[in-house]
Amino acid sequence: MSYLLVGIGAGIGGALRYFISGFAASKLPVYFPYGTLIVNILGSLILGILIFGPDEKDLLGGNLKLLLGVGFCGGLTTFSTFSLETFNLIKDTEFLLASVNILLNLLITIAGVYIGYIISR
Repeated sequence: MSYLLVGIGAGIGGALRYFISGFAASKLPVYFPYGTLIVNILGSLILGILIFGPDEKDLLGGNLKLLLGVGFCGGLTTFSTFSLETFNLIKDTEFLLASVNILLNLLITIAGVYIGYIISR
């Protein structure tokens, strides 16, 4: 049952990631992977709210934690895509953009977890 819950959550998160990435690519310049940055920020914020809100107050059951935290947030966020896009920027000698991508994804997603923590308090 646990694997099914994680799979359902990951499917929904992955579909949302695909939608957000496509939407971002249609609205923002394509030279920077904005879609990946957006979903990483969003996933970190949601995970921060889940873990420091309902879960810390014992309102989030194990099945819901698997569905939303592991499945949905895991399917939504894109560390492997982030790594590939950063590598491609480096390969294309776009060192400044690669550095900006690394810094924004790391710093803002950590800030997203922190903001989730603050919101859940």
